[in-house]
Amino acid sequence: MRFRKLPDGSTKLYQTWFCKSRLCPLCNWRRSMKNSGQLKKIVAEAYKQQPTGRFIFLTLTERNAVDGEDLKQRLKALTQAFFKLVHYKKVVKNLLGFVRSTEITTNENGSYHQHLHVLLFVKNTYFKGSENYLSQADWTDLWQKALKSSYKPIVNVEAVRANKSKGKSSLLASAQETAKYQVKSADYMTDDDNRNQQVIDDLEQALAGTRQIGYGGLLKRIKRQLKLDDADNGDLVNVDGEELPEPTEAELIVAKWDQQRKNYLIW
Repeated sequence: MRFRKLPDGSTKLYQTWFCKSRLCPLCNWRRSMKNSGQLKKIVAEAYKQQPTGRFIFLTLTERNAVDGEDLKQRLKALTQAFFKLVHYKKVVKNLLGFVRSTEITTNENGSYHQHLHVLLFVKNTYFKGSENYLSQADWTDLWQKALKSSYKPIVNVEAVRANKSKGKSSLLASAQETAKYQVKSADYMTDDDNRNQQVIDDLEQALAGTRQIGYGGLLKRIKRQLKLDDADNGDLVNVDGEELPEPTEAELIVAKWDQQRKNYLIW
């Protein structure tokens, strides 16, 4: 990895080659940075276009997948259920746009917990009157209907405060939660190599052809207006969209992978 040393003393990634694997820690780190940066720009523009709009953070879960094949099928069904959810009349009437991301965590018994994090941009009328407002119980019923499940899925919903910079209910925290890693190696790598290989194979198969983040409505239109590229297949070097001119030799810092030490070393 080649980094450029900036005048203020900080460093910026200048050049490297990415494998684009969904399980690669380095690619996931850059992808998460890109998703987060893009989402912040989109949210800022959304407020310019709809200054009275409000954000809601929604977490949608379902029963765990028992193995890799089950996970693959459930991820597909999860996306389809979400599409149904955002098209229900009670939701559509106040919905301006959304961004949703998929997260998967692994359990010790070999099962997987797949769930969605959703940032909804709604009209301010959403909070006015029982005919507009949806309680947590309402969201749970609608999500159960979309899933076609016989059980009550766990749903969490909370209003997001745009003027807060920290805390669970802040817009920044919600955006970061939505843009974070789809799956983290630290969550599933153990001392059991056989188990690790099975988990990696399950996740590779289940995530193939899927998208971590999806936009809809106004937020999707804004993404196109801002000409933001695809975080899954786009540029993972200039994740902030700012390309710098060619650096001089003195401005370059090179980090190479040391197989023996299992880490990057500065050369």
